[in-house]
Amino acid sequence: MELDMTKGRPMSVLLKFALPLMAGNLFQQFYNMADTIIVGRFVGADALAAVGATGIIMILLTGFAQGITSGFSILTSQRYGAGDLKGVKRSVANGIVLSLAASAVLTVLSLASMRPLLHFMNTPEDIFQEAYTYIMVIGAGITASVFYNLFSAFLRAVGNSRVPLFFLIFSSCLNVALDLLFILCFGMGTQGAALATVAAQAASAILCGGYIYMKVPVLTPSAGMRKLNGHDARLQLSMGIPMGLQFAITAFGGIVMQSAVNLFGTVAVAAYTAAGKLESLAEQGMVAIGQAAAVYGGQNFGKGDYKRIREGARAALLAEITYGILAALCMCAILESALRIFFSGDVDLAAMLPWAWTYTKICTAFFVPLSTIFVFRNIMQGCGYGFLPMAGGIVEMAARFLMAFAAMGMKNYAAACFCHPVAWTSAAVFLGGAYLWVMRKEKMG
Repeated sequence: MELDMTKGRPMSVLLKFALPLMAGNLFQQFYNMADTIIVGRFVGADALAAVGATGIIMILLTGFAQGITSGFSILTSQRYGAGDLKGVKRSVANGIVLSLAASAVLTVLSLASMRPLLHFMNTPEDIFQEAYTYIMVIGAGITASVFYNLFSAFLRAVGNSRVPLFFLIFSSCLNVALDLLFILCFGMGTQGAALATVAAQAASAILCGGYIYMKVPVLTPSAGMRKLNGHDARLQLSMGIPMGLQFAITAFGGIVMQSAVNLFGTVAVAAYTAAGKLESLAEQGMVAIGQAAAVYGGQNFGKGDYKRIREGARAALLAEITYGILAALCMCAILESALRIFFSGDVDLAAMLPWAWTYTKICTAFFVPLSTIFVFRNIMQGCGYGFLPMAGGIVEMAARFLMAFAAMGMKNYAAACFCHPVAWTSAAVFLGGAYLWVMRKEKMG
């Protein structure tokens, strides 16, 4: 089920690879969205706000896990494109060892920093303890997220985007079943929702790793490759750490935005949380096309076909912009109806709707610049450029910081909602310029 992305029409190859990824990304979103809906309907609006108040921290943790493991797999995709199958196996062995170390560090850091981080974010006192309980369980189980993302990234590196989707469908269904079991039967509240998420991610990791071992020999390391290879480790860390930091930097900017939103109270946080979940779903097509562009760039960079990389980037931009416009229109059309899914009948939706509409209208108006970020960032990462995409994350974080602090100073909710658009536009301009520089450099080389 591997896909050689060095051949065929770029648009067809990208879409063939991206569609299963988009479905997989949507199911991955259902991990946390199922928590949100079930908690909101069966525990209450305050509990929903508690889960929502930690949402950006969860993105910080899982985003770093996804970023660093994707970076570890870039070497795999480049060697696969170059036909170096022994090098592919060695990069997989190295990636597993490095991910074990990353998991240990992430677990310790996340558990040690949760309470001060929630205080820094101005988390309302009436939801603080539930928020803390939820995110501590997520932090304790971060290893499951690391290894699911690692094994999925290795499969994508050799062009297989379907198998991770199958395992995600199973684990998403398991997540919902465990949510209902822990919350309705055992009365565990937000803690039960977090436990369900971790257990479902662990199931995905085990299934994905087992499939690689039994069915994908090109990704199964030989017995003599168990020791860490210094040369490969340096290459993988040089790509993995910047990609992980890029996610972390972007998410930290989101933490400051969440701090601004938290100032407006529990109703605003609950409405922002629900609208934000819908926005995350809407963005998954953009994410998938970007992930496809990273693998496409990696395989063609390994082959040395820079002309084909540029052709693929143009095709990916066309697909991204088209999708971004359609996603914005759809989100605005379904917002009011979709909000009802998150809350039980005794919640005053009329009080929440203005907060949700303000956020949605402001953010969807800037989906086009957001969509271009995924192409520029991922193509450069696929070609082995880690610093420039990370610098784009720093630009994005700085813009979000400035807007969030301005919003807190003005005590204006609409200004807080503009944090995302200002950050997206700034990053799009920077990364677009960086991509053009990289392409000129490679063309000259």
